[in-house]
Amino acid sequence: MLGSIGGALIFILDVWAIAMIFSSNETTGQKVFWILLVVVLPLIGFLIWFFAGPRPPSKA
Repeated sequence: MLGSIGGALIFILDVWAIAMIFSSNETTGQKVFWILLVVVLPLIGFLIWFFAGPRPPSKA
């Protein structure tokens, strides 16, 4: 039970990360790199993206 909840949470966070990567101002190649990282390594890729990945444009 706990494993399935953890898996669902990681899936939701990865989908959110991919949506944020799509909305960033990075080049297509960089977006593909970050998306592949999040998809291939779901937990580690999400953590790397969260701390070092591209961000969506700020609303100034």
